[in-house]
Parts: sequence; C-alpha cells; structure tokens
Amino acid sequence: MTERHNAFFTDMAEATRLTQAGRLGEATALIQRSLGAAGMPSERPQPTDPSAAPHALPRLEGPAGRLDAEADATHAAPIPERLRGSIDQMMQSLRTLAPSLRELVGGGRHAPGADGLESEGVEPEGGQFVARSFSNAAGARDYKLFIPSPRSGRRPLVVMLHGCTQSPDDFAAGTRMNVLAEEEGIYVVYPRQSSRANAQRCWNWFEPGDQGRESGEAGIIAGLVRAVCAEHPIDRSRIYIAGLSAGGAAAANIARAYPDLFAGLGVHSGLAAGCARDLPSALSAMRVGAPGAAEPGGAAGFGAGSVTQALRVPTIVFHGEGDGTVHPRNAEAVLAQAGVEALTPKRESGNGGGHSYTRTRYADEAGRVQVEAWSVQGAGHAWSGGSPAGSYTDANGPDASRAMLDFFLSHRLPGAQG
Repeated sequence: MTERHNAFFTDMAEATRLTQAGRLGEATALIQRSLGAAGMPSERPQPTDPSAAPHALPRLEGPAGRLDAEADATHAAPIPERLRGSIDQMMQSLRTLAPSLRELVGGGRHAPGADGLESEGVEPEGGQFVARSFSNAAGARDYKLFIPSPRSGRRPLVVMLHGCTQSPDDFAAGTRMNVLAEEEGIYVVYPRQSSRANAQRCWNWFEPGDQGRESGEAGIIAGLVRAVCAEHPIDRSRIYIAGLSAGGAAAANIARAYPDLFAGLGVHSGLAAGCARDLPSALSAMRVGAPGAAEPGGAAGFGAGSVTQALRVPTIVFHGEGDGTVHPRNAEAVLAQAGVEALTPKRESGNGGGHSYTRTRYADEAGRVQVEAWSVQGAGHAWSGGSPAGSYTDANGPDASRAMLDFFLSHRLPGAQG
C-alpha cells in the first residue's frame, strides 16, 4: 500500500468519526485536503496565504455545503468545480458507512485497547508462543509462532491473519486457537501487519499488488510459511490459512494465489479473492457485496483470474447474518469461488451457545465435503464462539476455531511432500 493510499485511508476514517459526531464542516474540510494530497487537479492555484483560503472556497450544495463559520475560517481549501458533487456524495456515503468503517479501521465498541487484553489462551501449558521476524524480496513482517509441546512425526500448520487494529496476541486470545492447537499438536503462525503498510494494521486485501503470487503481502506470507516449514517439523500436505475480516479477505487472496501451498482456507466475516482493486471498490464490496458473478474456483467482480477445479482449495466460511461491517452477501461470493454449484449441499440447523445457526456442507461426487458454510443468526462482525479476552469476538455462537480445525484436518494437499 502506498503512503498516499495509507494517508487517504486514515483521513477517511477520521472523516467518518467527524461525520458520526455531527461535525460536518470539519469532515468536509478533511476530505478536501485528502483529495488534494492524493493529487487531484485543481482548477485554480492553492492560496499561499491561509487567511485567503476562505475567500477562494467555492460554496457546496447539499450536506457538504453546511460548513460552520469556524470550519470556513480554519479548514477551508479550494476544490475543483467538478469535485463538488463527488464530495457531496462522499459525505452522504460516510453517514451510511460510519458504523461499518469505524469497526473496519478501529475504534468500534468491540475493540478494546491492547492494555485491556488478557493473556488467557495465548500460551497454554506445554506450548510456546514466540516472536519472530521474516523478510524476502516481497517485503518483511514480524510474526508470532505457537509451537505445541513435542509430538512424534510432522505436524500441521495453520496461518492466522488478524483483522484491522488487532495483533497476534489479541487474535490468539480471542480465537483461543492456541489452546486447541496444543490439544491437537498443531503449529500456528500469526503474521503481524505493520502500521507502516497500513495505518490501521489492516491487511491490504484490496490492493492488486498484494493479491498475486510472489508479490506484496501474499508473497510475504507464502515466504514466511516456507521459512517456518524449513525450521520446524511441518507436514507440507497439511498447511492451512484463515483470517477475520480484512484478514479473511487477505487469506482468500493468498489461498487463491497459492493453491499448491494451502490445503484449506477459512474465511470469517471476510470477502472473496480479488473482489476489490482500490479503497472505493473495497468499501462498495463491504457495503453491498462484490460486483459481478464469481466463477467456480476463481475470483469475483474485478476477477483476479480463474483457478481450475483441480486446484480448488477446500473452504470453510463463517459469517454473522447481522454483520453491519462486511455484508453477508460476501460469504456467498466466497462460496461461489469455491465452486459450490458443482457440489451437493446438505443443511442442518442448531444453536451454538446463544445464536442459532445454519450449517451447510457441500460434498463432491465421492461424498467428500469440500466446502462448509456457517451462517450465524443474530451475530455481527465478530469471531463466533470467541473469548472476550480478545477483540471482535462473540461468545454466543458456534465455536468457529473448533469448526475450522475439524474441517482443515479432514483435508490434505494432494501430492505435497512432508
């Protein structure tokens, strides 16, 4: 992600906060400055004297035109005539997207600060949770690795990609994945997104340069996985990747780029691979779902290409039906990419600790379940069945961590060498 896009993302988050607080003048001025910093051409030169700025500002119609006197005097900046309508439309969109964008980039009511996190479940007895760093030609990231107590033979590996504003410790605590991994003898790696790459520590799932093979964040994660395999006794036929929200969308991109590396994919409250190419298309996909129809095993909307059915990655999807941050329609796009139309569905209903759910398993002609979907009623944008020790969790739902591990361990990568 470029510094310009990074700054724009941060400015839009702040504009959302100001809009939600009713401070429309300040939000408008921030959007104007952000558009200018992004290189939007002006129809007149920027005044060098700050006192002259209010006189150069064209009046705007609609929501963007309701500037208070203080904002006019302090924050005004000239904009091109043709951008008036765009800013007006953006302000209306920000009102609608405010709750979603706040949760996507942090500051939501389910996102406690790091100081409020507990260590419960991060390092269960017998295992180790160690900090490491990795770098290759695609870039560098820190990560944390859960090493289970010694077992015989080669062990599975699960890659866990956290959501925006989260950290490896936070995500491990909220999902309790390390506790389950110790029981099963599974290694778990938690890459840490850098605030330099994204100010809110979101994985850049909507950037084309981070979606493809051997480039950007996808290339970093794949290289990191290979490095862990070289250092530890990992069964290369049992490597899986999962993520929440932005991490879920990034996991979908990476699994699609590396179907020869991952034996399974888990997407929780995320989006389909290649469904966005920039911030505006990302926000649109989050709000109403990705555009266009998905091809089996391929990508939806802006389509990062197709993947043959022989290379389909077995996929498990979790999504809350009340998710106001990432529209549940995105779960359907992930399922379409997994090729469910060629599989036979079997549905069952149940209650998981408070929330009812529908579980659909999709089997191939041999009766093997290749795709699994959990639709959780009454759940929002949070890890189902998670612990309150971490952020973005909902304890009143089926245990997504347990379900993902059960699904993963039923699949191996054909032809992979241990």
